[in-house]
Amino acid sequence: MAETTKIARNSGVAVWRQIADEIRREIKHGHFKRGEKLPPEMTLAARFGVNRHTVRSAIAALTQEGVLRAEQGRGTFIANAKRLTYPISKRTRMSTSLAEQITQQERVILAHRIEKPSAEVTHALQLNDETAQVHHFETLSIADGQPVSMSDSWFDQQRFPQFDEFYKASGSVTQALKQSGIADYFRKSTLISAQHANGQDLLHLKLTPGAIVLTAQSLNVDTNGVPVEYSATRFPADRMEFSIESMSLNDD
Repeated sequence: MAETTKIARNSGVAVWRQIADEIRREIKHGHFKRGEKLPPEMTLAARFGVNRHTVRSAIAALTQEGVLRAEQGRGTFIANAKRLTYPISKRTRMSTSLAEQITQQERVILAHRIEKPSAEVTHALQLNDETAQVHHFETLSIADGQPVSMSDSWFDQQRFPQFDEFYKASGSVTQALKQSGIADYFRKSTLISAQHANGQDLLHLKLTPGAIVLTAQSLNVDTNGVPVEYSATRFPADRMEFSIESMSLNDD
């Protein structure tokens, strides 16, 4: 770590958040390794020109977010020095994408309801404005005990009347679609943006105020190009990164 680091006061970003972001950046760039001990609070306070309380707030935020780990009587250690990589390609699947990077993963269904779709969902799924109803699922994905994404996903209820039963039983979108008659499906588009975490993100992804999430709005289609799923998935920016895989020249 550098000996001194200037903090931009009166910038609109809390000082503790700037310190947390700088520590996170240095972890990302290899200045610390997983399991390495973080310098003492007094050392960090001197480096950033702040009091220990401000440093303590930054450390608490990073601990809550799973970046650091506090051990009673020993100090604070680097808990997560590497982001997970989420490849985006023609055959994007969350579970298989993370399988080789983690030892355990889980998807929790937080809520399900059948509702009238918004204009955005209606357009994405190419539904009839007057009669359409959709399955709306809210899910949380957990990797090695740490939440890594929250998703809102929509499926045509008229086309897939039993999708909710299949999904709740299997916990897999791919399996539920197969049981609904969709043998295979592909990623047609993904739109990525960044924003501050909202209240639900803070609660379920265990983030602190001011944290940044990456949002991926995605559309999956069947082999005939007909939409089967529209989703908006939010990833903690400090835990996940995207890898955009190019399509082969033979892909349509």
